[in-house]
Amino acid sequence: MTPEENLSKLGLMLPEVSTPGGSYVSVNVRANIAYVAIQFPIRNEEFLYQGRLGEEISTVEGVKAMELCALNVLAQIDDKIGFDNIVGLNYIDAYFQSGKDWDDSPIVVDGASNLFVNVLEEKGRHSRSIFGVEKLPRNFSVGLTASFTLPSS
Repeated sequence: MTPEENLSKLGLMLPEVSTPGGSYVSVNVRANIAYVAIQFPIRNEEFLYQGRLGEEISTVEGVKAMELCALNVLAQIDDKIGFDNIVGLNYIDAYFQSGKDWDDSPIVVDGASNLFVNVLEEKGRHSRSIFGVEKLPRNFSVGLTASFTLPSS
């Protein structure tokens, strides 16, 4: 199935593509790698899931926040590259801010990992890193970057 068909089957739609919050581009292509700038849980210009995991944001909400970040990554790729023009997802870097006793980051990041595989199928298999940080912009609970391989010229 195509990514669009998989999204529909999952009852999901890609959000509007957000604009960069600074002096950078949201997707940067170098050779045959596309790098997607950090995406936050924003849906159609609305900031969601703000706060610390384990305090204001539950683990279940964190999974939903990370899924939304992944949808924003896919929206950027679809808009700037096109799903037909990717070989596959290489790597994701997941960032989160949490309370000091919260330790469910792998569960939260699986929200993104599972979404990528469910939408992109084999092209969505990837490696990842998870980083706990003191503070994310706009007090977002999570953020996500990604890199994709493109066909060689």
